[in-house]
Amino acid sequence: MNILQNEIIGLETEVLNDSNPVNVGIRGKVIDETMKTLVIRGMGTHKIAKQDATFKFLLDGIAVKVEGKALMGRPEDRVKKKIKRKW
Repeated sequence: MNILQNEIIGLETEVLNDSNPVNVGIRGKVIDETMKTLVIRGMGTHKIAKQDATFKFLLDGIAVKVEGKALMGRPEDRVKKKIKRKW
């Protein structure tokens, strides 16, 4: 299952890396997604820029690490996009 072609709203996530060190370690559920940000609700609500962050999502009980740059774009377009494999 490809996380880039799935809806990520409702998934548990954690910020593993970010250009803003204050955001590293934020955990919670994705409650909204825009073209450039994710809104995560855990211990408060946080808006995280996708471009500068690395996320860990829990999808069907499996932890998946995703570079935020891969999530850039409108969510409705991302789920339709075909992913070219590099191997």
